Amino acid sequence: MPAFQSASNAASAASPAASSGNSPSFALYYGGNPPVDQLSAFDAAVVEPDSRFDPRAHPLPHTTWFAYASVGEVSPSRAWYNAMPKAWLQGSNAAWASRVVDQSQADWPAFFVDHVITPLWQRGYRGFFLDTLDSYQLVAKTDDARARQQAGLVAVIRAIKTRYPEAKLILNRGFELMPQVHDQVYAVAFESLYRSWNQGEQRYGEVSAADRAWLLGQARTIQSQYHLPVVSIDYCPPGDTACARDAIAKIRADGIVPYVTDGGLKTMGVGSVEPLKRRILLVQDPPARTDLNVSPGVRFLAMPLNYLGYEIDFRDASEPLPQGDLKRQYAGIVLWLNNDVPRSSEYRQWLLAQVDAHIPIAIFSSFGIPLDSTLASKLDLQTVNGAPTDDKLAVESYDHTLMGFEMPPRPDPHDFTAVRVGPNSRSLLRLRSGDFEIDGAALTPWGGYAMRPFGVFGLGAVNQSRWVVQPIAFLQAALHLPTDVPVPDTTTMNGRRVMMSHIDGDGFASRAEFRDGDHPNTDAQPEYSGDVLYRVLRDTGMPTTVSLIEGEVTSDGPFRKIAAHLRDIGRRIMELPNVEVATHTYTHPLQWMRVTGLGRSDDADTPTEGGSQTNNTGLSIDIPGYRFSIDREIDGSIQYIDKQVAPASKPVRMVLWSGDCQVPAPVLKAAYQAGVLNMNGGDTLITRSYPSWTAIAPLGVMKDGYYQVFAPNQNEELYTGLWHGPFYGFDRVLETFEMTDKPIRFKPIDVYYHMFTGTKYASVRSLKTVLETVMKQHVTPVFSSEYARTVLDSLDTSVARDGDFWVVRNAGILRTLRLPVGKVPDLATAQGVIGYLPGPGGTYVHMSGSEARFRVIDAARAARVPYLADANGVLDRAQRTSGGLSFDLHAHVAPQFTLANAGACRVTKRPLSDSVYSIHVDVACGT
Repeated sequence: MPAFQSASNAASAASPAASSGNSPSFALYYGGNPPVDQLSAFDAAVVEPDSRFDPRAHPLPHTTWFAYASVGEVSPSRAWYNAMPKAWLQGSNAAWASRVVDQSQADWPAFFVDHVITPLWQRGYRGFFLDTLDSYQLVAKTDDARARQQAGLVAVIRAIKTRYPEAKLILNRGFELMPQVHDQVYAVAFESLYRSWNQGEQRYGEVSAADRAWLLGQARTIQSQYHLPVVSIDYCPPGDTACARDAIAKIRADGIVPYVTDGGLKTMGVGSVEPLKRRILLVQDPPARTDLNVSPGVRFLAMPLNYLGYEIDFRDASEPLPQGDLKRQYAGIVLWLNNDVPRSSEYRQWLLAQVDAHIPIAIFSSFGIPLDSTLASKLDLQTVNGAPTDDKLAVESYDHTLMGFEMPPRPDPHDFTAVRVGPNSRSLLRLRSGDFEIDGAALTPWGGYAMRPFGVFGLGAVNQSRWVVQPIAFLQAALHLPTDVPVPDTTTMNGRRVMMSHIDGDGFASRAEFRDGDHPNTDAQPEYSGDVLYRVLRDTGMPTTVSLIEGEVTSDGPFRKIAAHLRDIGRRIMELPNVEVATHTYTHPLQWMRVTGLGRSDDADTPTEGGSQTNNTGLSIDIPGYRFSIDREIDGSIQYIDKQVAPASKPVRMVLWSGDCQVPAPVLKAAYQAGVLNMNGGDTLITRSYPSWTAIAPLGVMKDGYYQVFAPNQNEELYTGLWHGPFYGFDRVLETFEMTDKPIRFKPIDVYYHMFTGTKYASVRSLKTVLETVMKQHVTPVFSSEYARTVLDSLDTSVARDGDFWVVRNAGILRTLRLPVGKVPDLATAQGVIGYLPGPGGTYVHMSGSEARFRVIDAARAARVPYLADANGVLDRAQRTSGGLSFDLHAHVAPQFTLANAGACRVTKRPLSDSVYSIHVDVACGT
């Protein structure tokens, strides 16, 4: 039976979540790498399909992805241009370098559906923005010719809806077609109600009163006769916020849905919804041909930025830097530059442009170029001549709230940046040597800096690092990040810390070196690691993701004599109800950049997981005649495990990366194409003997559009001296769990280990101790795939203001938002919120689905009404009403929940048929 308690915090009833406003919101973005975290705030998001965007990777219930599709014109760059009969091309549009299509051709509607719409539908698009519907006017000069073209356009629209009745169509203009197709249309858009863009002249302008009056007349007809949403797409120069806001206000006053963007629609614009920017641009200079995972930006800066609710776009300073209006895309820019950048002149101009654009900037280690007096003055700094005397440089003063976080500043008289702050900046660290006076860290009008070695200090003797500056507080101050924003949180579910477990397949062919007392046989039959771990998994019931290396269990590998027996063991493990299936690849590559030829790994310094030695191919498992193949490692191993080991009802869900886990983008792509999630890498190593935030990894990294999800913490190798002992050392992972939970919850719990663990008595005892300890804690057990999906959903989550309310939207997988300490959602007016619970670092708010809308208030002002304080599973059909609340609770273990302020309520529970761990709960409260 579920546990039930009554707690003392407050809540009040709210109806199910709903979008604010009566008309759908619209956004258009034709640039590369569409910012899903902002576009997901809109009901309709139009993207350029040639941007490689995959709508299937972002299934958002409140956002329809529309593909741009030009009907009246075709560019020679389009994939379907060559297949089109050239006799159908009537003229040209020089401004856009495109050809005008003859809409009267009998076969044109079918061709358009077959060659344009169908490929987009197969890619996952369910909406289409039909553009250039009036281009025929460039060539049709008589009433009869125009009528034939209009009839052809009508035929195209009807052909789309005939083939795909569920498709949503937005027409860009096409007013004259509306009497015939209005019942086929989702919305009508037009361009330039107040502000225009002239492609031929490459300039912005204002719309004449006459043109505006005509457009408004068309809009009123569509609204009054056809009751369709009408959208105006206006254009303002990038960075001209005043222009955009003025246009938005005027369009809304006319009762039309607004969207204002740049002339090329390649920056994030402003519409009826204005989501917060949740991305940071991080420019760094890691060593050439090394993986992003081990770069300073990932190792040090990504984790605190993730905690603050931001995702990072990484750029190498040796490559061209992003141009355009970056303020529309990024909340700030962070630079980590250990050396002077290669193209100093270009970099200098770029840096000045960002300062002029008022994008907050935080700089670590160095400025990337020598500061001349002009650049220094622009940055409100002064260059300082001279050098420390007698090789001595001392701390004169520092701000104890931002500096000296994990260790006091330790100046190096041979490594310093000779600058001093100007009158509008605040020194955080003043250094002096005689008359030589400099500032090692400061907050400035444009952001802030922490020069080397006052960001992260390296302790080379023990191969550790320490933060000198307090990274979270410094980044918030330098980047002017808001402190009251709801943060999407991956550590917690319904108030309880998330807990998972996963096993890398290394050592599955290793024999147990002891006789387990639970071993049913007393004869000489040998046991393997999997035999022992099978009983651990069976007896604990802990949800665990179990992987195998195909090369260890295939009859073509080095263990062919026992391969069939190993597969039997694997099959028994994977049949357990608390086990999900994963692959650990085919041959367990140790150094991914080496074996793929896409870079190099440092053989001397890069540790390898699994304890195996690299052979001359960089693979752990020697398969005769095998040559490395990404597809064979990923998709091939998935198919093998599905067919030879896993139960038919439990296919492979994940790939757990092997070796150094420094997987290049093509390898990640293979996992995505195979339809599985991925995890591993990151190296969270914090313990009492390494007590530093520098040893806490971020959520993961994006590589060329594919996201690598990092394991929440490292495996038993760290704690057993890479299996040199002590073999009971995995107990110390409990230190890591504690130090990533208090005083700030950075990570969920992940009991992560290898099959080797089942070979020794001490390691098995240690594992049981860890499992028994964490399963007694206030946790929500999940599978690793569920955690990985939550991380991916965090990337797509939009956070927007709507007056006094916050509106949060995503796919409904991530359900937890973190508010500052002492703040709670006002449940009297909230929608899509089922409850909350104070916890480490803040208040954890429980979303009931994929959208929430709420105000934030002080906890002391919360009304004393019932709500869900915590639960150990996923909620379904959760809602709060004036008379109480109800929900379905689906857990992986015996379901538990806690209600707050429910003393006067009647609680009923009944099991659901889909699982012994699923229940329905009704809470009925009297007056």
